[in-house]
Amino acid sequence: MTRKLRAMKNVYVSTLLILLMNMITTTNGLAKDIFATYPHDVKMKDELFYSSGVCAFRLWAPTAEAAELRLYDHDAQAGGEKARVIAMKRGVKGVWGIDVKEDLKGKYYTFRIKTDGRWLAETAGIRAKAVGINGKRAAVIDLNDSDPVGWAEDRSPALKSFTDIVIYEMHHRDFSVNEHSGIENKGKYLALTEKGTKNEAGASTGLDHLRELGVTHLHLLPSYDYGSIDESQLHEKRYNWGYDPTNYNVPEGSYSTEPGNPLSRIREFKQMVQSIHQNGMRVILDVVYNHTQTIDGSAFTLTVPGYFYRQWPDGRYSNASGCGNETASERAMVRQFIVESVKYWVNEYHVDGFRFDLMGIHDVETMKEVRKALDEIDPMLFVYGEGWTAGDSPLPEKLRAVKKNGLQLRRIAVFSDDLRDAVKGSWNDAKKGGFVCGVGGLEESVKFGIVGATQHSGVNYTRVNYSKAPYANHPGEVINYVSCHDDLCLNDKLQLASNANTTEEEIIRMNKLAQTMVFVSQGVPFIYAGEELFRTKRGIHNTFASPDSINQIEWNNKSRYAGLYDYYKKLIALRKAHPAFRMSRTEDVQKHLRFLEIHKPCVVGFALSNHANGDEWKEIVVIFNGNKEEKEIEIPQGEWQIAAADGEINAAGMGTLKGGKVKVKAISALIVFRK
Repeated sequence: MTRKLRAMKNVYVSTLLILLMNMITTTNGLAKDIFATYPHDVKMKDELFYSSGVCAFRLWAPTAEAAELRLYDHDAQAGGEKARVIAMKRGVKGVWGIDVKEDLKGKYYTFRIKTDGRWLAETAGIRAKAVGINGKRAAVIDLNDSDPVGWAEDRSPALKSFTDIVIYEMHHRDFSVNEHSGIENKGKYLALTEKGTKNEAGASTGLDHLRELGVTHLHLLPSYDYGSIDESQLHEKRYNWGYDPTNYNVPEGSYSTEPGNPLSRIREFKQMVQSIHQNGMRVILDVVYNHTQTIDGSAFTLTVPGYFYRQWPDGRYSNASGCGNETASERAMVRQFIVESVKYWVNEYHVDGFRFDLMGIHDVETMKEVRKALDEIDPMLFVYGEGWTAGDSPLPEKLRAVKKNGLQLRRIAVFSDDLRDAVKGSWNDAKKGGFVCGVGGLEESVKFGIVGATQHSGVNYTRVNYSKAPYANHPGEVINYVSCHDDLCLNDKLQLASNANTTEEEIIRMNKLAQTMVFVSQGVPFIYAGEELFRTKRGIHNTFASPDSINQIEWNNKSRYAGLYDYYKKLIALRKAHPAFRMSRTEDVQKHLRFLEIHKPCVVGFALSNHANGDEWKEIVVIFNGNKEEKEIEIPQGEWQIAAADGEINAAGMGTLKGGKVKVKAISALIVFRK
């Protein structure tokens, strides 16, 4: 998104071929793809096929006049080494190749192509699977050497339904770098392999904390090789979220203990995944196929100039990413690259799903192909993304994988900014609060979130804040959340959106209410790492390159705000114990969920009846009160057991109350049930 990276400099169109492509346009405004004259039915999974007897190199570069392989004994950081240059031979369908009948294990290589009479810069290749420092040169390795002990037996925890998922979004440095984390491998993949870590007061941290909290999926911010961190200067402790891709199929080196060892980053990433699986959680990768860090220096441009990026008819590169460029997923070889890349991360690294950054930049058909390919491996691999762009695109909106087209994206989830901003307030106006801040008029948007962005007769869609129609076929196709790495974290937002005399206790009540609204709504709940520990980023809106002092999770807060943490833990346990809150079929939501007739600002209530989704509780009533004063609400008569009230929660029950007119405390949720 535009908030993730500095705006990149404008780049020039470097070849006559690109100019020609942009001078001829189709009726929908997209540049006519003259590359369509080149074959696109090429199956390119790898550029290096390694064996001890021969190393076969292949490069799809249909517009190249010549291509060469350059071999090195050392990584690019060594400097001064002269390459051993081997001319590649033009093959069929635009593929260049050369077989080197040697065991090249331990060597490094790059490709270089000649176009328009000049040689372009070297590149590690589009499909590099191992690289040296900063990804400048690809490395020849045997991937079998990277497998940790027991890797062949590694298995993902069982998953029956997408609505059973609880996502925890984290950045490697944020999670472990704090001095009170008790973690030895701070900011590294291996941080998630350490057990028994504690804060100063003896409370669990790190991996043990996650297992104790009860989340099911760890969403890792970009962990492929990205360009904004100099892996040779890690002592500088530079920080970035990583939304600036360099090599898509290689783990980022700065999170490795040995970024100069091509095997180390791969092995340690696998150790991390193995550890997470052994502790009952699955792994989701945040992927950014929608743009690259640069245009002219990218592997895409240095291999097939112009092909991988969209342009406007006047020759300008389009910029729906807000980062200087956008990839053309609708082109066959771009689509194939994306599909093969996600399959590679699943097969080689055993990851369990993908979060697509600015998924709206991609075309619907590409996302369908991603879903199809992953279903063939494991139907429970989860895919979701941002259903929007950060700017305009030549790709017509009807073809984009945006929320508006969500009904076409079957079994692919989109983020619900509708519920997010209804609950906490506008993302782009720090001082504009939402439902939990006592702002009225957002009740229908809250109800839209409660039914998981699906069709329901109880929602007036004309009054939903951003979307005027459902965009999820079923609840498993929507992500419910109130905060993520983008924008203000939850507590900072609540502080800025509240008046000056709002107390910390009231902010905590808002926090609890906001997350309760997420976790008892239909759909897939998502929380940002550290919100359960009263995280703050000092009120900074965009922390993509802020130092650790701003981004780190303060682990001593787990003891300082033990009550808040305990609430999150019990809230997750409540959802996991009661399938009524995680129905997977829209028909069941329509059948079992009805909204209470409440005509008061900042109050929404609903009932779940007849053992919804096989729940042991026959009836459940939930009421949200975002007002700063107590409200009296009418619920069905009879005796009810209390599961949550006045900022406390316990699924086992916290006493009883009589139906009829009941009082719901200020800034809180009331959840009652009977069997």
